[in-house]
This record gives sequence, C-alpha cells and structure tokens, in this order.
Amino acid sequence: MIKHESTASLALAGLRVLEIGSGAALAYAGKLFSDFGAEVIKVEDWEGDALRSFPPLLANSDREQQSALNAWLNTNKRSVTLGSNHVEEHAWLSRLAKTCDVVLDARALREGIDVLRRPVYGTRDAANTQNVPIEVCLTWFGETGPYSHYVGAPAVCRALAGAVYGSGAVEGPPHLPHDIQTGIVAGLAAFSSAISALLGESDGSRRYVLSIHELAFSVVEMEVGMVQDGRHPKARLGVNRFCTTHPGGIYKAREGWIGIFAHTGPQWAALCAAIGYPEHADDPRFESGPTRIRHADEIDAFLTPALLTRTATEWFEELAKVKFPAVLVPTMDELLVQSVHRERGAFVPVQSGTNQFEGVVVPFPLGDAGPLPGGAAPLKGADNPFYRSEDALAPRVRRACATEMKPPLRKIRVIDLTMGWAGPLAARTLADFGAEVIKVEGAQYPDWWRGTHYTDAFYKERLYEKNSNFALMNRNKLGITLDLTRQEGRAVLLELVKTADLVIENYSTEVLPKLGLDYTALTKVNERLVMVSMPAFGAGNDWSGTRAYGGTLEQASGLPHHTGFAQNPPSLTSYAYGDPVGGWNGGAAALLSLFVQARTGKGRHINLSQVECMLPMVAPFIIEQSVCGQTIPRQGNAHPVFAPHGVYQCAGSDEWVVLSITSDTQWQALVNLIEARQLSADVTLNQVEGRRLRKQEIDAQINRWSRQRSADRAMGELQQAGIAAGVVNPVWRVLDDPHLNEREFFKTIPRAYLGKYRATTPWFRETSAATEMVRPAPTLGEHNLEVFDRILGMTKEQQQALENCGITGTEATRKADRQ
Repeated sequence: MIKHESTASLALAGLRVLEIGSGAALAYAGKLFSDFGAEVIKVEDWEGDALRSFPPLLANSDREQQSALNAWLNTNKRSVTLGSNHVEEHAWLSRLAKTCDVVLDARALREGIDVLRRPVYGTRDAANTQNVPIEVCLTWFGETGPYSHYVGAPAVCRALAGAVYGSGAVEGPPHLPHDIQTGIVAGLAAFSSAISALLGESDGSRRYVLSIHELAFSVVEMEVGMVQDGRHPKARLGVNRFCTTHPGGIYKAREGWIGIFAHTGPQWAALCAAIGYPEHADDPRFESGPTRIRHADEIDAFLTPALLTRTATEWFEELAKVKFPAVLVPTMDELLVQSVHRERGAFVPVQSGTNQFEGVVVPFPLGDAGPLPGGAAPLKGADNPFYRSEDALAPRVRRACATEMKPPLRKIRVIDLTMGWAGPLAARTLADFGAEVIKVEGAQYPDWWRGTHYTDAFYKERLYEKNSNFALMNRNKLGITLDLTRQEGRAVLLELVKTADLVIENYSTEVLPKLGLDYTALTKVNERLVMVSMPAFGAGNDWSGTRAYGGTLEQASGLPHHTGFAQNPPSLTSYAYGDPVGGWNGGAAALLSLFVQARTGKGRHINLSQVECMLPMVAPFIIEQSVCGQTIPRQGNAHPVFAPHGVYQCAGSDEWVVLSITSDTQWQALVNLIEARQLSADVTLNQVEGRRLRKQEIDAQINRWSRQRSADRAMGELQQAGIAAGVVNPVWRVLDDPHLNEREFFKTIPRAYLGKYRATTPWFRETSAATEMVRPAPTLGEHNLEVFDRILGMTKEQQQALENCGITGTEATRKADRQ
C-alpha cells in the first residue's frame, strides 16, 4: 500500500466509516473518506459489488479478477464480506456499525427502500441511544412519493430528472453518459452530508436520506430557471449546440480539437477578428448569444473552415492572448501528458494485486491534510479476520441521537465572493446546512447571473432582480454590496473577514491579488481563515489565466471524446456540465477544510482546479487508457456491462424511454413483457455476454414494442414488471413531475421584483419532509443594514456615508455613474 508521509495529519484520520451496499455513488463517497485517512470498511456479499465486472479487468491472481475502475473507487479501504448465516451476520454487522463514526448505507439501491426501516446498527431505542453513528442513506427516489418503490438505475434517474433529453442530435436518440457520472455527484452529496453532520456532531447523531433522482437534477438546475424566465428554447438543438449562445462547441482543427465558447459581445468580436472575419462582429444577426444560436448554421459555415487552418494548440495560444474562452479538447492519451495536470498531481498510481495503473486524484488539494497520492485496493474479504475479532468490535463511539433538528453549520460564517453557477452552488451547499453565508456583490459589479446585457432596461426595470437562475442558486444567503475596487469597500470586507470561518471565491486568478485581497492579505486579519478558490485550471500554472465557462471545463476534461455516437464529433452535453460539478466539489472541499480547521484551529488556502474536478467523470476512460494503452471509440448509448440498456423511441413526437437491464431475471421479465418469443427461447441470451453480441436485434424488438405506447405508459409497464425504466423528460416537464411535486422538491415562493417562482429545496432530508428554505435569494444589497449593524456594529451615520459615496447600495449602477 502506498504510504502518506504523515497519515496522522490527514483530514479524516481517526474516523471509522462503514460502507455497505453497492454502486459507484457509495464507492465514491467511501473513497473520499478513505483517501483522506479514514478507516473505511467496505462490506460486500460474497458475489461482490457489480462494479467488480466493469472493464477493463485486471488478472490479479488465481483468486479473483478485479475491475480497474472498481480498484480506483476503493483505494485505501478495508474489505469484509458477509457469510451465509443471516442471523449471525446481522448481529456481527450491527456490532461493527456501532463502532463507526459514519455509516454510508446504499442497501436500498439493491433491496428497495423498505430495508431502511432496519438500520444496520439496530433500532433507535433507548438501549442504543449512546452508540449511534451518523448515517447517510442513498436511495434511487427517496422514501416517499409515487416513484419511491420504482426500480432504479443511474440512467433512469438521470432521464427522469431532465439530464438526458437535451443532449444529442435533433432527431435523437438523446445521449446517455457513463453511469459513473451520476454516481460521482451522488457520492459527493453523501460525503458532504456526512461531513456536515460531523461538523455539527455536538448536537448528536444525524440521519440523512438522499435521492439520486433529485441529485441527478442538480446538473440541469440552471435550465429550470431559464424555463421559468421564458429563455429556454424548449427543444433539443443538436450536437454541440448550447441553448444560450453560439458558438459554444467543439471544432476540428488542423490537428486536434478546439473547444470554444463565445458568450459576450467582446468575446464574439475577438473570435471574429482571430479567424479573419471582423465584419461579422457588427452583424445584427450575431449581436448576442441568443441571436447567434438562431443563426448557428450560418456561423458554422465560415467558422468551421477557418478553424481548420491552424492546429488546436495554435488556436488555444492565439485566443488566450485576447482572453477568449478556448481550450484544447484532449483525447485520453493527450490528457494524461498535459503538464498542467501533472504538475498538480492529478494522476496517481493505483495498485490492485500485482497490477499498477494511473487513476485520478480526489480533487481537493488540502496539502498535509491530504488526499493520499493514490493507493491500493483490497482483495475481496482481505480484512475478514480482523473485523470479526473482539478488538475490532470493541465500542468506540459514544454519540447520542440528535433530538433537535438544528442546522449543523449554524455556528459557521462564510463570506461568498462568487458569481455564476459553480461558486454560488458551492456556497449554497454550506448555506443549506445552516451556515451564515454573506454574499458580497458590487452595485456596479453584480453577480453576472443577474444578467450580462447592460441595457437601459437592465437598470430602469431592475432586470437584475428578475433572473430565476440567480434566485435558485443563492437561496438561504444574506446579500450585501461593497465596491471592492475602492479602499473603503475593501476595508469593510476585511472587517467582515475577521469574523468569518471561510471565504469562497471564483474570480479570475488575477483579480483578488490586484485588489490586495488574496489569501496572504486576508490571513493578516484572520490567521485561522479557510479560503477556497475555484479557477478553471487552478492557480500558479501556465493555464491559470484561461477564461472558462461550465462547457469549457467539460471540453478541457476530454469527456466529449466519450459522449455520443461515433459518427459525430466529440460531443458536449447540452448544459454547462462543469459548473454544477465544480460547485459540488467546491462545497465538499469547503466542508472538509472546515472540519480540519475545527480539529487543528488552523486555516489553509484550497487551490481548486475546476477542470480537475471534472476528471473523476472521465475516470473510466483515463483508467482504460492507462491499463490498455488506448480507449475504445464512442459507443453511443451502450453500457459497458449491462444489456440491453439505452434510449428507446415511443409513440408521439420526440418521446423516449430509458431502460436498463441489470440482471438475468430482469431480462426474462422484459422478453415476457414485450412478447419477444424468439428471444425468450434463445438460451444464449440468458447471460449478458450473449445479449451484448445481439444488441441490434434486441434493440429492434424493444423499439417495436415501445413505439406502440406513450413514454409514460412504457415506463409504467416496465416498472410494473420489475425493470428499471424512466421517461426521458425534457427539463421543462420536470417542473410538473408528479413525484417531485408530491415530495415538495419544488415549492412556489414569492420574491421581491421576481414575483412567485418555482424554487428547489435542499437535496438532503432528515425527515420525510423536504428541508425548509430559510430565505429566498437576496435582492441587491438587501441585508446591508443587518450585516453592517449586527456584525460590524456600524452606526446609521457610518452606513449612510458608505452609501453616499457609492461603496454600498441597493440598486445596480453603471460604472460611469458611480460617483
């Protein structure tokens, strides 16, 4: 096993975590614990987790084959297996669970939600109240609602959540991603829930129940805001067509592929000049992103041949000079040699038996607190003897059940210097768990998600208060305004920082140093401060100044080379994928840093790379490249293990259903349901290997059946037969989803200027009811008086002086008007 220089200094050293169940979500949550030093005990039945069969396979020994992907997901863990005697094994497992600080429980994904009525550690009765671990339970659809007893799968949850329909060719079928991508998001959520509970453990043990369906929705949450504001095209626009702007896709260069995003007018003008068509910058058809997407074919007619005149590297270097968001779109072999990632230690050795290959590091660089630079995966059952010993089962944890539902982070104060989606989502995670998050904007420089078209109407009609995306991403926060370009504004910010536990920011890397507000400056007033920075490629390297959006991060990760069908170019998803992924990772990194701060009393600066946060999404392909020296071409909607699996057309225009057969029993149920007698009689199809070889024939039979019924009816009949299936919902229909609405995942609330809108509720639950929202997103400067008075003790005269000179304010002002 690869050793860390000082394991005692790792962030989670001394914690014991029980990981029980199966699937990538559970495994990744456990990996986040184990790679930061926790003692993670992975419990499997003797057949093992289905992930063990994911390619590529390693021949470790005569004893077992091991999936390289599964090995990466299980570095630095311990492995125990369940025996056949159910009564004795349950008693043993209950004793083991009571020695743990955290239980990560995914049994419901395989056994159904009824299993959650029987906690691993036993009942929550009076006899057990002093030995109760923190518990995080993963479910497909939650414990309540019409879908709660549905058979789930990552692709099914994603389809129902609106995170499939928008990607792919106009004529379909939409694109399905690799299952692990949904698992990474759910794993981050489980980890964040557990760390929040550990930060608030003085209140006692907590139990969180998560819905992977609702977590899958988080990657398209932006589009729900656009639907409500009337800005969504309500259509699938095609491969590499981004709904809010154009060009925003991937283009062939003379060598390699270049990813570009032109959102603003100056960016479009810079691109036109670079490709030799400066006259198009002033063409009224192309004046904004929404107008350019309507003329995308015309733009591509001159853009595509122009980009073929240089290599991708030449375009990247040329466009970087004018701060245009452009990146290389690397293949896996190219990604693995990029120095920007090598220098940060993004790729780490993974050992499985006698095999060693490269995987992806956990992307939270906490220095001496971790993560471990790689590690070894245990053989199945390798730690059975120890964890069945009396020494291992001796009681360790003396934690009572929480009796009051107080927010676990209620004693934490966060200064939020973020804009857009990724940074505000990271800060919102802390706010949802109860932290006091103070969002700082400038009246002259408001969050750009309030709007970027600075027309007269923007100011006179307060359009900056009427953007649903901003409202969705900034709930539960206080909002103040400070002009940080002026000394008086910076002085007030420093006074706030003195009182804070954490600062989170996602400015371009040069902004805070120019303002004299970098981490060094902030620690002069608060030496225990934690700061999380979220640039695209991290700070301190040759690409640190690269401008990026969520789609840019996806392009730079290389993921598009493994999305979609082989006949198309490398393909983006239809949403700004890198933003929610960056936000999830930023929130988790912030929580973990606060946990270390609470243990040590020391602060630290987390230099996050948002592209690096995308690399776990690409892990199957990075690992395949490392193990095999190459990757297989894009496989469309085929699954690496399960068959049949895909998107099938239903009756009606652009209606689709996803199904995923994960067992031979489900296969028999399917052929009976669709009355495919010739398939049922063929014994070679009773195992998945045979079904993969006959994919086209089987898919044709499923399509014949599905085209005769609506997507809703197809889902209902398949679920009734015990088959994981779900409608491919467009995001605008997700707002009317009966399951989400019965669970009150969406709530209609009022907000000043915006009126009533559909807000999301936090994605974790301590009871069957939705977690309440404390407050809607702030209007500009809404909490100036409260924050300056309560926290800084300013007099009304001092506050009025700041407003009079334009340092603060409650209305957006043009830069030229600020004096």
